[in-house]
Parts: sequence; C-alpha cells; structure tokens
Amino acid sequence: MTSLQQRSAHHPARALPRIFGDLRGTSTLVTWGLLIVAVVLAAILQPKFFTLYSITSNFATFTPLVFAAVAQAVVILSGGLDLSVGAVIALSSVTALTVMNGDDTKIALGFIVAILTGIGCGIVNGIIIGVVRLQPLIATFGTLSIFSGITLLVLPQPGGAVPPALTSVYRMAIGRLPISLLLVLSCALLWWILSKTVFARHVYAVGSNAESAYASLVPVTGVKIGAYATCGFFAGLAALAILSNTGSGDPFIGESMAMDSIAACVLGGIALSGGRGSGYGAIAGALILSLTSNILFFIGVPTTYRQLASGLVIIAALALSVLSPKGGKTQ
Repeated sequence: MTSLQQRSAHHPARALPRIFGDLRGTSTLVTWGLLIVAVVLAAILQPKFFTLYSITSNFATFTPLVFAAVAQAVVILSGGLDLSVGAVIALSSVTALTVMNGDDTKIALGFIVAILTGIGCGIVNGIIIGVVRLQPLIATFGTLSIFSGITLLVLPQPGGAVPPALTSVYRMAIGRLPISLLLVLSCALLWWILSKTVFARHVYAVGSNAESAYASLVPVTGVKIGAYATCGFFAGLAALAILSNTGSGDPFIGESMAMDSIAACVLGGIALSGGRGSGYGAIAGALILSLTSNILFFIGVPTTYRQLASGLVIIAALALSVLSPKGGKTQ
C-alpha cells in the first residue's frame, strides 16, 4: 500500500498541479521580491525617500498607473486585452477638465463625467469584443484611434485649468498619511470588494476557459462587457488622478499607459492568457515600474536613454510571463 501511494505521488499527471503551484508561488515571490529591491534601491539613491514630502510626491506620480494597471488587470483576467486604455484615460481626463473648467463647485460633476466616460468607452469595447466577437487586440487597437480622435476634438492641445481644490487636496496628508498613498490603498480596497463578488468569479472562469464557463451557464458575453466596463471605471479614476497631479489637461497623456499597464500586470504575476493573478499583483507591478523610472533618474541615465532602459525593463517583465502558466486562480 505504501509503495502504491509513493508511486502515485510521483506520477507525472499528479505532479503537474504541484509544479504549476510552485511556479505560481515563484511568480508571486518574484513580484514582491522585485518590489522590495526597487524600494531599497530607491531609498539608497534618494536619501529623503521616506520623508512625508517625498512619499506624497512619489505616490502622487504613481497613483495614475496604479489605477490603469488594475483597469487592465480586470480585462486580462477575463481573457482579453485593452490597448485603448491609455486613450480612454486621456478622453476621460479632457471631458472632466472641460466640464469642471477650473471651478471648485463642479468637482463632483467632473468625477461623474470622468467615470461615466470611462465606463462608456469600456462598454463600447466590450460590445465589439463580446457581441461582434472581434479579437481584443484588433478591436481595442481600432477604438484606440477613435477615442484618441474624440479626445483631440474635445481638447486639441494641452491646456485648461483643473479646480485648485482638487490639486491641493491631492497633495495633502491626513496626519502622516498622504492622500495619494490613501488613494493607492483605496484602489486595493476596491479590488478586495470586487474580488468578493460573483462577477469576479465569472471573470476568472471566463478567462480560464470561456467554453467551459459557457457550459456552466456563466453569461460569457455579459461578463466580457462587464470586464471592459469595469476597466473603464478604473481608467476614469486614473484620469482624475492625472488631472489632480498635473493641474492641466493633455490629450496625449495616455500614450504610454497601455503598454505600461500591461507590463505592470505581467510584473504582478497576471497571466496574459487570462484567469490567473490578482489586482494586488497589478498594483505591485505598477509600483515597481514607477520606482524603476525614479531609479533611472537618480542614477543619472540621460533622458535620451531612459526610454530605452524603460523598454528593456518592460521586455524583462513580459519575459516573466513564462512563469505564469494558464490554469488555477489567485484572488
């Protein structure tokens, strides 16, 4: 009996789940290990890294990518991809900027417009992918141009005024906790709430195997539309963070957001094949990428080479997807 149990434990078919589990653990360890290394390097290169001013300034810059990464994460977990997320962020920011027009009394209206714009764009992407059934890569590449064109119609060139109260609150701190840091924690809280819903379980099921999910009576089309709409919601929040940080509008602000958000997701251990990973990993990945930019700046990498160095980091991040086999899920 003992011999049979031993042989069974070493059978290749039984060993595969254990191997995949080890790889998933390795991927998670790589993510958080890289984040620790990035924090240590940034702290060494930036002597005042842990001061309140520095933390506030850094997280004010990091927050937009954090929201963009979580937006992308929802779509990737559902088995899709969103190349238009940067354009959605830009469009959401300029529409909110236009309705607020520097007026503090219209901040709430700006929030509503930014989020509704993001959700609207997400629903358009979701319908094209879920109902028309175009490939996500092609569909979102097409809508990227459409959303970018509308953005230029709303705001042809950088400018405009953000309500002063919005920018000042964004740079404030409650006690020793900067608002920008609280926003990142709020993003994690939003993900925690989302992960407890039936919709999130359906997203993982569709991302793991859409055919099996459909056979299990999961509304696959509705889940895909919902995933892109949720992506748009987080993109709207990213747009508001950008407006609060920059204090003005820029129709080209989202150009690098799509690739950065995808790289953050991969760095965070999210499988590009869908169905595995979590928003927490995406947040960690976004922080790693943001800290990398800081590190490149402080070690004196010239501006002309910084884009090249960032590109190499993103390629290295994509290479980490080798450690993300499809299957299973981690919330």
